[in-house]
Amino acid sequence: MTNIMLVDDLQYARLGYKLMLGKASDITIVSQAGDGRQAIAEIERLESEGGPLPDVVLMDVRMPVMDGITATWEITRRWPAIHVLILTTYDEDDYAYGGLDAGASGFLLKDASAAAVKDAIHAVANGDAVVTPRITRQILEHGMPRPAAGREQQKLRDSFAALPPRQREICSLIAEGMTNEEIARKLVLEPATIRRTISRILATLQLHDRTQIAVSWLKSGL
Repeated sequence: MTNIMLVDDLQYARLGYKLMLGKASDITIVSQAGDGRQAIAEIERLESEGGPLPDVVLMDVRMPVMDGITATWEITRRWPAIHVLILTTYDEDDYAYGGLDAGASGFLLKDASAAAVKDAIHAVANGDAVVTPRITRQILEHGMPRPAAGREQQKLRDSFAALPPRQREICSLIAEGMTNEEIARKLVLEPATIRRTISRILATLQLHDRTQIAVSWLKSGL
C-alpha cells in the first residue's frame, strides 16, 4: 500500500486527485494540505500521533504562504523516506529543475491521465524511475544554469570519480533520461543488474533516488 499526501491550494484540485486515486486498491490518501506550510505541519502531526507518514507527496508548485519548491526542500531533508512528486502546468521552465534541485523525485503535468498519475506514484515510491519522459537531459538543462567552477561542483566531480567506471557510465545514462530498461539494453545487461547497481550508487553517493543522480551529474558539469 502506498500512502499519499495531496498538497494544493485549490480544493477542487485536491478533490479531483482524490476521485482519480480513490479506486486504486493499493493507494491510500492519508492527508491533504492547502499550502507547503500546512503540509509540513500535517507530516509533523502524523509523526507525533504515530500514524502512517506519506510515502509520496503530490505537491503543487504555486501556492500561497509557502510554495511547493520550498516545502519540497524542507520535507526531503527532514523526512528522507518521503518522496515528492511535483505537480505543474509547465513542462519547460524553471519549475521543472527547481523542484528536482529541491529534492523532488520528479514532476508530472496536471493534465496527466489517471493511469499516468498512478504509474508515477508507484515509480516514485519505488525510487525506480524518472517519472515522466519529459524529464530528460534537455529539460533538466533548460532550468539549470551551466555549472560554475566551485567547491560544490568539485565535490560532486570527486564523488563521481570515486565510482567504478561502469557505475559512472550508468550515472551518465540516467542523466540523459534513460530508464533502467533502456540502460540494460544499451549495456547488454539484465534490468535487475541495473537496479542493483543503482542501489549501490545511491548508497555510495548518499542520494535520495535516481532522479537525484541525474541532477547531481548535471550540476557537476560532467
